[in-house]
Amino acid sequence: MREFLAEVETIGSLRHFSLVRLVGYFAEKSCSLLAYEYMSNGSLDKWIFNRAGEARSLDWRTRKTVILDIAQGLAYLHGDCRQTIINLDIKPHNILLDENFNAKVSDFGLSKLMKRDESQVLLPMRGTPGYVAPELQQSAVTVKVDVYSFGIAILEIVSKRRNVDSSQSESSFHLLEMLQKKAKEDRLIDIVEYLEEDMRNNTEELNNHKKRPSMSSVVKVLEGVMEVEPNISYTSHHAKGSTSVANDHITVAPQGSVLCAPR
Repeated sequence: MREFLAEVETIGSLRHFSLVRLVGYFAEKSCSLLAYEYMSNGSLDKWIFNRAGEARSLDWRTRKTVILDIAQGLAYLHGDCRQTIINLDIKPHNILLDENFNAKVSDFGLSKLMKRDESQVLLPMRGTPGYVAPELQQSAVTVKVDVYSFGIAILEIVSKRRNVDSSQSESSFHLLEMLQKKAKEDRLIDIVEYLEEDMRNNTEELNNHKKRPSMSSVVKVLEGVMEVEPNISYTSHHAKGSTSVANDHITVAPQGSVLCAPR
């Protein structure tokens, strides 16, 4: 009940076009419910992880818009609220789409509030395997744990596959490891879902990614007002079943991507 009421208090105070709006709630000992604004196209995972026989799909332009919407929502949570909010559960299942495929961040059940003068907070291990930043094992975390999860979500949106997929070959089992391998081979375009013609026609919009900047920097890159370094190195390792990238700072240089930001 305490976690549920924390979610109600958090999301009820938020006002941003890229965050789902809470319209009501119901709470008793045996039943707790949240009523969100109606999002007619459901959650993002249903559009990028298609089951056999399903025709659902998002074109390249829509995917770019979805990524930017998520970034703007996170940037608001991390920098523009009265208190800094770490969502801690960013994944396609928690991104909802309205009738125009505008994306909104939802599910604040695991979220953590920080005072604006705090740079990190102590937390127990929480989140969804595959999207959990490796530093969560060390308890003291920052808003960058959301940036890590956001980066994994970007890879899934672009490739239309889960970050860990047992149906793939051993070399492609972990999406982040495959990204590292393709980067070394200068074949990053291989991770893009290849069936749609507009994907093949927009290969120049894929940029290398590295480390984790602030979400406000991510938004600037997505909007084309900040550029990213072209010579990017890759580092990855496994952490309790999930794959992770190294931490560092962002630098600026040539043509920035409207699709993705560095990590």
